[in-house]
Amino acid sequence: MQVYRSLAEIPSGFGPCVAAIGNFDGVHLGHQEILSAVVREARGLGLQAVAITFDPHPERFLRPERAPQLLTPMEERLRLLAATGMDAAVVLPFDEWLAGLTADEFVRGILVERLAVRSLHEGGNFRFGCHAEAGVDELKQFGATFGFAVHEHEPVYVRGLAGRGLAGRGMEVSSSAIRALVAAGDVRRARWMLGRPFAMRATQARGRGIGARLLVPTVNLAAYEHLLPALGVYVTRLTVGGRCFQAVTNVGNRPTFGEDSSAVESHILDFEPVEMDEETPIELEFLLRLRGEVKWPSPEALKAQIMKDVGKAKRFFRLAG
Repeated sequence: MQVYRSLAEIPSGFGPCVAAIGNFDGVHLGHQEILSAVVREARGLGLQAVAITFDPHPERFLRPERAPQLLTPMEERLRLLAATGMDAAVVLPFDEWLAGLTADEFVRGILVERLAVRSLHEGGNFRFGCHAEAGVDELKQFGATFGFAVHEHEPVYVRGLAGRGLAGRGMEVSSSAIRALVAAGDVRRARWMLGRPFAMRATQARGRGIGARLLVPTVNLAAYEHLLPALGVYVTRLTVGGRCFQAVTNVGNRPTFGEDSSAVESHILDFEPVEMDEETPIELEFLLRLRGEVKWPSPEALKAQIMKDVGKAKRFFRLAG
């Protein structure tokens, strides 16, 4: 997938194309449905399939004090967008200039003149233009004026997430809903909405004497600025050095040992030594929350609980096959 990180990088004569616009945080099942429709139409018409997104997230520019922690950093988001079959991604720097564009200026200057959009696919809650002045209805009017089609997609609901969705339809898939689930530690239901386990990508924490190989079954991850699950113990899957391991992971502050020290620490269940240094990428997938974080009366009590956690995790992997 070709990535353009500004309007200046887009070559002259780009397009025509079929596109979708959004933040695409998580590239969840709702996003995937829209992006799949973009790819299908683009292939049928012999055009490029293009995802138009923003960096930073608009909320981080407009309201930084209220901006959400993201499910997927930009590089991971681009990897997931590429996996949907998109031909190109246009990453627009969200700055004062872009925030100040009217809906007409955005459509005329970017969609029509720079990208030659012939068809757009959007969800019904899509907003654009200065102060989010326009929505899908206005976008359709622009399409009629400038000669591009607009396809509005219905929300995607996940069955089994009853309680807050429409009767019998489950819960509507959205980035904000997934963030809330992850923040609450409900990685199982977040997985249903994402279509894959919630994951973080990081490296080994520095200053722990790591050589060229990982020789112990414990991995401490470097500080992570994006969204993490609620404090607690999780069944996880750890991929490092091309190897995938079963693991139990603690996200927390290590309260049993006195002064809090925030950490994400994984204990590998099926450990084998693996090539690894402080720059080796690590992917940690969260599969199930076992319990919340507890301050145990002694290290011995903590060790006994860890053995129980390990037993539950091994049973999970046995049942999962």
